[in-house]
Amino acid sequence: MAQAAQIVFSHKEVVEALIKQQGIHEGIWGLWIKFGIQGANVGMGSTNLVPAAIVPVLEIGLQKFDGVSSLSVDAAEVNPAPTQWESETI
Repeated sequence: MAQAAQIVFSHKEVVEALIKQQGIHEGIWGLWIKFGIQGANVGMGSTNLVPAAIVPVLEIGLQKFDGVSSLSVDAAEVNPAPTQWESETI
């Protein structure tokens, strides 16, 4: 069987993983991405330059949302807080 060259996640899957990694158990949280923008002249040689925008991803994180959407999840549903009984037995 061939090994996968890529593993792809939906926005919601990324948010869920970050919520679990941070130990968040309440609130609606969504994907937050900070972009930068730079300009440059690019082309095939110095006689064929054109202006271009370069948009790097600077940061990826979580942000509070007002409601569940295609970019957000309810932390209480995807990462419920342990019950008192569960926390005592751990």
